Amino acid sequence: MMSLAQHISQQIERIEALRQLLEQEQQLLGQGQIDGEQLQAIAMQKQQLQQELNQQEAVRRAAQRKLGYEETAQGAVDAARQAGCQELWSTLLERTQRVAHLNQLNGELIQHRLHHNQHMLNILRDAAGSTATYDAAGQAQITPQRINSKA
Repeated sequence: MMSLAQHISQQIERIEALRQLLEQEQQLLGQGQIDGEQLQAIAMQKQQLQQELNQQEAVRRAAQRKLGYEETAQGAVDAARQAGCQELWSTLLERTQRVAHLNQLNGELIQHRLHHNQHMLNILRDAAGSTATYDAAGQAQITPQRINSKA
């Protein structure tokens, strides 16, 4: 059976792998031409790592319970202290926060890209042709056709 320190070390390894994937994703999102296949591959790898992290967290919590501690933040700190791995626990928390921040930034980049693409699609639609309608006085009115990505 693995020790609590070993469980935490494995989680740190997975978090670091996730950080690397998020950095790769961020680089791809920052490029002018996005490689959709690469982004999809990264998304699949991120999903796999997330599943592994969830499984490892469940095992870590079970180990924490076996040591007699509640499944709370304070229980985790106390269990790590007793097991002599409080520094590892602090490292895991710090790296997890860093990964969460990177993930949030990437989400914002994706939203910015979507907004930009929506705007470009609307410009292209307007340039490609508009629907002419007539008002009550018989005057032509041009109604551009727009796409709404939020629909």
